Amino acid sequence: MKKYNLPVILLNGIVLLPQNILKLEFDAKNSDNNVIDMALLFHDNYILVVSEYNQKRMPKIGVLSKIESHLVLPNGNMRVDIKGLRRVNIVEFLNLNKVKEPLESIVSEITSEKIENEQLIINKLVKEIKIYIKNISYISNDIINMIEKETNLDKFTDIVVPNLFNNKKKMLDYLNTVDPIKRSEMLLKDIYIEKEMFQIERNLDMKIKKEMDDTQKEFLLREKIRMLKEELGEYSSKDNELEKLKKQIENFSCPPKIKERLYFEIKRYESSSIASPEINVIRDYIEWLLNLPWNIYTEDNNDLNNVKEKLDKSHYGLEEVKERIIEYLAVKQISKNDASPIICLVGPPGVGKTSLAVSIAKSLNKNFVKISLNGIKDESEILGHRKTYVGASPGRIISSLKKAKSSNPLLLIDEIDKMSYDYRSNPTNSLLSILDSKQNKYFSDNYIEEEFDLSHVLFVLTANYIEDIPEPLKDRLEIINISGYTEFEKLDIANKYLLPKIINEKGLNNKFINISDNVILKIIRNYTKEAGVRELQRQLDKIIRKIITQLVINNIKINKINITEKVLEKYLGKEKYKFNIKTKSQVGVVNGLAYTIYGGDTLPIEVNYFKGKGNLLLTGSLGEVMKESASIALSYLKSNYKIYNIDYEKLINNDIHIHVPEGAIKKDGPSAGIALTLAILSAITQIKIPNTIALTGEITLRGHVLAIGGLKEKTIGALRSGIKTIILPYENLKDLEELPHEVKENIKFITVKDFKEIYQVIKNVER
Repeated sequence: MKKYNLPVILLNGIVLLPQNILKLEFDAKNSDNNVIDMALLFHDNYILVVSEYNQKRMPKIGVLSKIESHLVLPNGNMRVDIKGLRRVNIVEFLNLNKVKEPLESIVSEITSEKIENEQLIINKLVKEIKIYIKNISYISNDIINMIEKETNLDKFTDIVVPNLFNNKKKMLDYLNTVDPIKRSEMLLKDIYIEKEMFQIERNLDMKIKKEMDDTQKEFLLREKIRMLKEELGEYSSKDNELEKLKKQIENFSCPPKIKERLYFEIKRYESSSIASPEINVIRDYIEWLLNLPWNIYTEDNNDLNNVKEKLDKSHYGLEEVKERIIEYLAVKQISKNDASPIICLVGPPGVGKTSLAVSIAKSLNKNFVKISLNGIKDESEILGHRKTYVGASPGRIISSLKKAKSSNPLLLIDEIDKMSYDYRSNPTNSLLSILDSKQNKYFSDNYIEEEFDLSHVLFVLTANYIEDIPEPLKDRLEIINISGYTEFEKLDIANKYLLPKIINEKGLNNKFINISDNVILKIIRNYTKEAGVRELQRQLDKIIRKIITQLVINNIKINKINITEKVLEKYLGKEKYKFNIKTKSQVGVVNGLAYTIYGGDTLPIEVNYFKGKGNLLLTGSLGEVMKESASIALSYLKSNYKIYNIDYEKLINNDIHIHVPEGAIKKDGPSAGIALTLAILSAITQIKIPNTIALTGEITLRGHVLAIGGLKEKTIGALRSGIKTIILPYENLKDLEELPHEVKENIKFITVKDFKEIYQVIKNVER
């Protein structure tokens, strides 16, 4: 028996039978692209299609198929047409547990035997199929043309089945039945069952029609009753409601087209029976149309000085962010270009993105409304459901405008980076059409079915991570990064905003509690770990609550109370977080600088060496970038060993071990190169590096020192750890102006262009 191997494509929820064509589109990042490429390059376009697969039950039958056509789309996706040819036996799967390798299989052909009375069986099937199609109106007659001239029973059944049935389990049964005669018997049986079911459904339809006729009769009788009640001066609740709705519509300010639709729906409501299930749907729809702010606009405040003043009052610091917002609003006021980008605030949780949007709305005198897209993967959540669905309702955009009660609010669309999608729906496309001012003038919700002008809405979006924003959406946005507050900014926020607010909420005098800056800094450093100030506010609130509780329980009256570091543990418990404190000066130990979303910190790097073969060992949960930096550092020292008086034998006859403590914490980023290089150099040459020095910067194979980011946060972390001197890239010299004055006063900065300069600094420094 001839065996051969083929690349495999696994289908989920789809069954391909021989003689049928399957159209598929693969995502650019999908590993199935590798399978398609393998089939095109090495297997003459042939591929094995497996319709059902799991680790416990290996499929025995697959479909030998051929790629009829393939096309690479502009977005990088690949669209292919695959035609099923014949069933084959699956002997074995290859690369089952190799995630990065394309799945392959070894297959063998299925031997076919001659079928007696083949044409008679086909004629019987054609006859039954014609009768079946004649009775079932929703099945196309085109299938008759496809099968009338077919003389091969094997092909005949495979052509017919997908056109008559769309049940996955049933299709799998046909796929796994190799014998054409057995498939013919299955087909006849299924046709008889379907015909019987259709007859039952038709009887039910007749019964329902009769009931509908009875309902119509009931409606006429109810109309007569209504007329009699009118003569007697008695009105039902529906009659009263109709009068109110008609008056409301008459006085309602909206576009003519909407008023016309309202009158149409009122007529439907009036003619509907109270017992009709549709009457509530019509009533709800009328309510929605009447509650939308069709012609309601608030008067905008265009005084940008006033806007800036209110932003300064509500948010401390973030000067660059507020400046970008003012520039954006200024351009939007005078720009006649409808294609202006939408503002998007990007930053970690707690930095004030939502509150900043609220402040913008208040300063512009706009109504504020917010929707969250966290976890949304169905575009109906945004565009609404059609009224034909049970429990249908408008989407979040229209619902938010109803809450806003104006057509020009500030609409905050929160967490756009947390949207998801599947093969059925992609909400990103819906969001793009809403944000596009050329399209959103004619926005139509699936439930409302009438156009609503969104061009006057000021959209503000937020996200936590810019990398997770869909690329088509990111291209449409004006990104404003909010990196978080430094320790000193948090200190000022606590003194100027948080403490006065908490004390005022508790009904106390502002001078009642005195907390020194050192105590607040200790709370920030040892009891919180965040980019914003939410946890800081909770900790301060907790202290004041406990103080008030003690005073009330013990009936103590006092005018002022001082909070010191000694009593912090009493109110807040043991310290939750520890930052790295500088270690003592040692050979082979160098202080690097790290940047996280919570702020900066020192990063001790330890190096040791021992007899070996020149291998480089890396521990401490280092990421790919830091691993590459370590390799570059060692290569640079090997190629320049004479410059740094290194015994070359030590480099090639010893293994070098680099360790960054706290191995449970993932560490990565392009800024540890020079620190790694100096740590290796220190260990090999026995030069002791002062513990008051820290380094940040990337290194190249030629020893050039490259610029880094997050300098502000890193230097603040260094100051906290007692660092006195920081060596950094020359290209970061311009960034020193943005550092807090406390940092510039207490830390000496040395800028370098090449690692040789670092070596000279270390040699000349007083140790």
